[in-house]
Amino acid sequence: MDAKTCLQKLQYVGVLAFATVDREGNPQVRNISAIHYEPDGIYFFTARGKDFCRELLADGRVQILGYTRYKEMIRLSARAVPAADGEQKMWIDTIFAEQPYLSNVYPGDTRDIGIVFQIKDAQIEYFHLGVNPIFRETYVIGNEKVPEKGYQITQDCIGCGTCARNCPQRCIESGKPYKIMQEHCLHCGSCYERCPVQAVRSRRECI
Repeated sequence: MDAKTCLQKLQYVGVLAFATVDREGNPQVRNISAIHYEPDGIYFFTARGKDFCRELLADGRVQILGYTRYKEMIRLSARAVPAADGEQKMWIDTIFAEQPYLSNVYPGDTRDIGIVFQIKDAQIEYFHLGVNPIFRETYVIGNEKVPEKGYQITQDCIGCGTCARNCPQRCIESGKPYKIMQEHCLHCGSCYERCPVQAVRSRRECI
């Protein structure tokens, strides 16, 4: 699995959930299918008068979520920016050609009310619930960095095995210290809550 494959899987899903935050700080979610995929990013269309557009112009942060029939969750976290002025018509025409239904929504020249945003830098989280143990990895496109998430076991570990016995995915290996196999971890926090000596820490705390 890699970032390019994740983008291909999102394309197969088709309709994706786009989450933003409005000016009052309330979460907002829309289903969007007016999307064009490139190997290194995505372009999507909306109308300039929509709240969605205003939220993107004001802040730009967006999370995009797709879920496949095979129980794969793909979440893309990014900052969307308008495509270059000189490229707007090209991307609008491209998206309308790939999504013919849009001509029913914005017939003729009414598509000119639209704007295309692009995402070139993003974190992509891939999470497969359809296998056992579960599988997860994080990838990036552009200049983003992989975020530290989940838990790790520190040198304070006493080797009692409480964490491993209570891990729902059996993804903790014995050792000194015990080790979490990050690609199979649910991030559920069971090891963190049950460790008798508080040897488990958030990976963000350990940076």
